[in-house]
Amino acid sequence: MRHVASGLAISASLFALATAIGITPALAQDQAAAGQTAPRPDDQPSAEQIKDIIVTGSLIQRPNNTSVSPIVSVSDTAIKESGTANLQDALNQVPSFTTGGNSGTGGQGTGGRASINLHGLGTNRNLVLLDGRRLPVSDINGNVDINILPEAIISGVDVITGGASAVYGSDAMSGVVNFKTPRKLDGFKVDLMNTISERGDGYRFNGSLAFGNTFADDRGHILAAFSYSKQNPVNGAARSFFNDKTPSSFIGTGTYVPSATNAPSAAAEQAVFAKYGVTSTVNPLLNLGFNDNGSLFTQTGALNYRGPTSNGYAIVGGNVRMPVGQQIDFYNGLDRKTAFVKADYTLAPGITAYGQFMYVDLSVNTASGNSLTQFGVPLTVPVSNPFIPADLRTILASRPNAAAPFTINGRYVGVPYKSWDENYQIQQYIGGLKGDIAPGWSFDAFVGYDQSKHLQTMHNGVVKSKVQTLLNAADGGASLCAGGYNPFGETNVRSMSPACVAYVTKNAIAQEKLTQTQVQGQINGRLFDLGAGPAQIAIVADYRRNTYSFVPDSDVQAQNIEAVIASAPASGAIAVKEAAAQIDIPLLADRPFFQELGIGGAVRVSDYTTSGSVTSYEGDIRWRPISALLIRGGYQRAVRAPNIGELFTPSSGTQLVIGTPPGSLGDPCDVRSSARTGANGAQVAALCVAQGIPQAAISTYNFPTTATGQIVQGNTALTPEKADTFNVGIVLSSPVKGGFLQDFSLSVDYYSIKIDNVISTIPGLTVLSKCFNLDGSNSTYSAANPYCQLVQRDNTGQLVSVSTPYLNLGGLKTAGIEAQLHLGLPATFIASSGKVYLDAGVNWLSSYKVQLLPGAPFLNYTDISNGGAGTGSVPPRATPRWKGLTTLGYRSEAVSVGLRWKYQGSMDDVSSVLTPSNTQVGVADYSTFDLFTSFRVSKAYEFRFGVNNLTDKGLPFVASSQNGTDVALYDPLGRSFYAGVKLTF
Repeated sequence: MRHVASGLAISASLFALATAIGITPALAQDQAAAGQTAPRPDDQPSAEQIKDIIVTGSLIQRPNNTSVSPIVSVSDTAIKESGTANLQDALNQVPSFTTGGNSGTGGQGTGGRASINLHGLGTNRNLVLLDGRRLPVSDINGNVDINILPEAIISGVDVITGGASAVYGSDAMSGVVNFKTPRKLDGFKVDLMNTISERGDGYRFNGSLAFGNTFADDRGHILAAFSYSKQNPVNGAARSFFNDKTPSSFIGTGTYVPSATNAPSAAAEQAVFAKYGVTSTVNPLLNLGFNDNGSLFTQTGALNYRGPTSNGYAIVGGNVRMPVGQQIDFYNGLDRKTAFVKADYTLAPGITAYGQFMYVDLSVNTASGNSLTQFGVPLTVPVSNPFIPADLRTILASRPNAAAPFTINGRYVGVPYKSWDENYQIQQYIGGLKGDIAPGWSFDAFVGYDQSKHLQTMHNGVVKSKVQTLLNAADGGASLCAGGYNPFGETNVRSMSPACVAYVTKNAIAQEKLTQTQVQGQINGRLFDLGAGPAQIAIVADYRRNTYSFVPDSDVQAQNIEAVIASAPASGAIAVKEAAAQIDIPLLADRPFFQELGIGGAVRVSDYTTSGSVTSYEGDIRWRPISALLIRGGYQRAVRAPNIGELFTPSSGTQLVIGTPPGSLGDPCDVRSSARTGANGAQVAALCVAQGIPQAAISTYNFPTTATGQIVQGNTALTPEKADTFNVGIVLSSPVKGGFLQDFSLSVDYYSIKIDNVISTIPGLTVLSKCFNLDGSNSTYSAANPYCQLVQRDNTGQLVSVSTPYLNLGGLKTAGIEAQLHLGLPATFIASSGKVYLDAGVNWLSSYKVQLLPGAPFLNYTDISNGGAGTGSVPPRATPRWKGLTTLGYRSEAVSVGLRWKYQGSMDDVSSVLTPSNTQVGVADYSTFDLFTSFRVSKAYEFRFGVNNLTDKGLPFVASSQNGTDVALYDPLGRSFYAGVKLTF
């Protein structure tokens, strides 16, 4: 095929067409296997013969459709029968993938992007393509949001599950995902699908219209598609699982936070609590909450607590907490409109012009519940505030400096939930020319431009300075808004007037823009023939430039929005010029034990404006001793230069989940933590004081919530990372043309990927573990330790943030085996075209290890549940030893029915790596089953139905996750149903 646009090829896996669901190996099949006449190696194939026979993973047009890269194909039928609303949910079922971003990620305004992650090596180490061309990037780190893809005309997906940087570019360290569209379409296609959970929520709708036409005696083709998708959010309150999850110390009643340097007298506090009938000793440094009757209670120990213990409150470990898992949308809302048009026209024999346009308007809504008084300068209340309860005044008056303002914290339950609308408008334009140069030689050249505009609106953000103004007002703010602001007690807080809510809140707006310009040319040709077929070469030259700009809201920049980390404006650009060549040399053919033998290689030189020149190269071999068996292998040196985000990201904030000790790591300075209760507790306490916790407070210090800030910052001193990737495998197809095994295929591939000089942020939990010597990294417990320098506390000692800058860390290595099996058996006793089939894909992870610094030991993350990991993090949120997808089904021309089994093996909690002396419970193996069916009424009408999570499998407990589970990795909706119809005319 002369159209290899952008130099990337499209798999023609016959088994992907023959099977209906799951994953199938893209096998090395010749034309004879398809019922055609295969050209002999010494024949000179015409351009017409080879034009449609090319292989994903290669720039070379191989006439026998042989792939030396491990490739998994997912058909459009498989995508439809998965019953998922989004492409990434269908792909994440494939064992080669680790969950990246999806509908269960994106809280705290991080975009809700749908990103994919091969082998858990990070969402920015795999390359995502549409018909072999790069898609618009969706963030500063070069990730592609596959939510933007026009699902209406996706005809299948090919996944290269090994490194491919020399062929495709440095992004392709862990592999390539190529979404395919049909070249042409004659007529109209309408596809509609509705999905809803058994509980009546989680509604999703997908609707699309595609039409095409061939004109000018087949010289021209045009295809257009339009689609609309809607997905309703689901709140944690809709599932009982979240009733007690994320028990935060920031509670709606508000709490008084005593100062260790200006503490009230123990006698005064004891006298107040004696009035309530409390006879036990009350520590004057404990936070005090406010009952609705004006009395006080101790948050730690719940002495005199008279509030609710359900519907948003709980007594956890004897302490008053507010489980906020029931406030958060664990499933994001989505609204997407797409338009896609592509056309080609033969200008003259051998010369074709083509063009493509894509437009996407995508909105994702994420929510995180009520704001809390976190980050920035703590709120203070002057003693002149008229709302101070009488008993609290008595205690305040006993302080050495009785006139000093005091600190409060709490959760703004009187303000609507904080949420983000993330709107993306993406446009892409591509135009090119392809054709013949001379017999056996062709060219393809194109230019492309795309831009992504991202408008982020945070609703109901609480402006800290406005709240402080109300607290400082002599009348409690009543002259500024009706009723003023009374922060003392649940009823008072919930009674905020609409005027006061409007006064303290705002919609904070941030704007982001990304652009990408591409220019590429490719020449393909035949060189010489050693008797087994022509040696072929492909030469590619391209230029690419990416730009980025980001302007956050002014109050976010000033750290003036509660519970949102400050972000700074940013901009940057990076450009690269590349030249690549690939050669394929058939050595032997049609000989005993050498039905086929060939070698190949590729080299790519990339010159980055920021990192200089880097070189990737690869070599491969394929050997077919008999027609039914292919043995393949390859080695690659891949080099990845740092991207815009890794280089130029300004100091910006996100959330770091640390949990609550002793069940999780938490703040190691917390008196409940294993660091404080262990043998070295005194040394840890001294380090905590050196970091800023007042000496008077160290014996009672509690960190009040389950998360803190995480500061991410770029680093222009980064150097490229290098990888050695190796794969070897076999592809076995049926050796017989009839009988039991006539429809059989098996591929088994071993992969090994080792990356040195890894570019990544330091995991926040690792910073805390190393600073406080939980792994032996700071045996002197010095506050000058490099990791301790990344920990920031406020003037009360509270953990404000952990810095996790981009660095060249040590290394990353992973290895495993992927296997795909297909078996089809005739079922003519049911229908003449009937077939019973089994498709299975399995990934066995041999190892996944991370080295944090050069020379440091590798940490073994194999079989680890890492629920606190962010989207695209290294290590990822889960690295199970076993992962599988199996489908057993029946198919005929009229009916299809099947049962799909998704399996993930059990894992240990990440604490077994970070804090082996304080290991938490792991996650048991996890299986779900889906039932699907479809039937064709006529050529024009096809209906499909299905039940996902047939057994209504519940969410597992994940100790390392803030909300007690991982809604991105496991099914949070439970049993759900879908129904769809496809019309063709």
